[in-house]
Amino acid sequence: MAIATMNDGDEARIAARTRAKRFGGAKSKAQLRALLLIAPLLIFLLLVFVLPIALLLTRAVDNRAASAALPYTMSALSAWDEQSAPDETLFAAFATDLKQSPRDQIAEVAKRLNYYETGMRSMLLKTARTIRNAEPPYKTAFVAIDPKWETPHYWTLIKNASPPFTDYYLLASLDLERGASGAIGRVSAENAVHVDVLIRTFVVSASVTVICLFLGYPLAALIARSKGAVANTLMILVLLPFWTSLLVRTSAWVVLLQGRGVINSALIWLGLIDPAHPLDLIYNRVGVLIAMTHILLPFMVLPIYSVMKSIPPVYLRAASSLGAPPMSAFFRIYLPMSMPGVSAGGLLVFILALGYYITPALVGGPGDQMVSYFIAYYSNQVTNWGMAAALSTILLVAVLILYAVYNRIVGIDRLRIG
Repeated sequence: MAIATMNDGDEARIAARTRAKRFGGAKSKAQLRALLLIAPLLIFLLLVFVLPIALLLTRAVDNRAASAALPYTMSALSAWDEQSAPDETLFAAFATDLKQSPRDQIAEVAKRLNYYETGMRSMLLKTARTIRNAEPPYKTAFVAIDPKWETPHYWTLIKNASPPFTDYYLLASLDLERGASGAIGRVSAENAVHVDVLIRTFVVSASVTVICLFLGYPLAALIARSKGAVANTLMILVLLPFWTSLLVRTSAWVVLLQGRGVINSALIWLGLIDPAHPLDLIYNRVGVLIAMTHILLPFMVLPIYSVMKSIPPVYLRAASSLGAPPMSAFFRIYLPMSMPGVSAGGLLVFILALGYYITPALVGGPGDQMVSYFIAYYSNQVTNWGMAAALSTILLVAVLILYAVYNRIVGIDRLRIG
């Protein structure tokens, strides 16, 4: 009997394992089918979104231009002690590189060396044009072109540009620099601009977020409490800005806020301000805050509204029936229950405001431009991809830190967008 019982138990376990394998196989096939369904979208996102961003961010540390254009020079500089005067071997290697390397590569090296010290670009380009027809001894030819080539300082700059990766751009984006001894210190006061820009970006973004919260919370509560046509009308008014171009909305604020614009003209007609002294509402921080608040307000209203709509009204009625004053019921019941929408709206508005470019550029003054303006400046005007990538990296790291803090304090599982 014991043997029969043991055989029955073995058969039961075998049957259970068989069913588990079949279930596991079916689950694996289902996961594979799901992966194949989303594979086109995943590949598309990787190619047009993730990969370009990754390539841009690598520019923040990429320093291969000098080593690619000046291989013989970099090899000779590796044995140089940076103290003694450069010898003929070093000048010969440099001349060989300048003669063999394409002109565009030499121009790229010259541009990068100019970041380290102003004047290096013109000095190197002039040397590259002239040295192509020179013959040994090269040291005499270089010194004849520019006596500075006899100074070890300029060769040290070239040697510092030899590593394939550099922290120069990341340090410069934080107004820092690495000295001759390798120690990191602050740049001079006249060159320290990026930290102020970063602080200004966070201050403006936080201000817009707070203003949107104070305006959007009561509006979301009004929409959530309304019914029928009133609720639909209010929701359409909130969504209406999405149907208009961002550039058009910002340009409209230029018309409204200028010295003889609609707002000042209306205030003058009402006798509230002196016609000779209209309100200064544009090309300053006031105009930036007004325009950005108008554009980003829907991103605050919609998450809050979606949470408020799911709060049963019976909770407030129950609190009132138990003797709680309206303000006490709001702060102790309604507000805590709506906090997931508030936190989601605040996070969304703040992150969007960090990267704003068009609105501050059009309605702000020189002291109101945010970090995105300087990213565009380095990318489009001076073609300094390293600095553009470094500022982008700083901004991305700030957003990731903000996301981590939000997840730590609130919890990403409580995020409610809509």
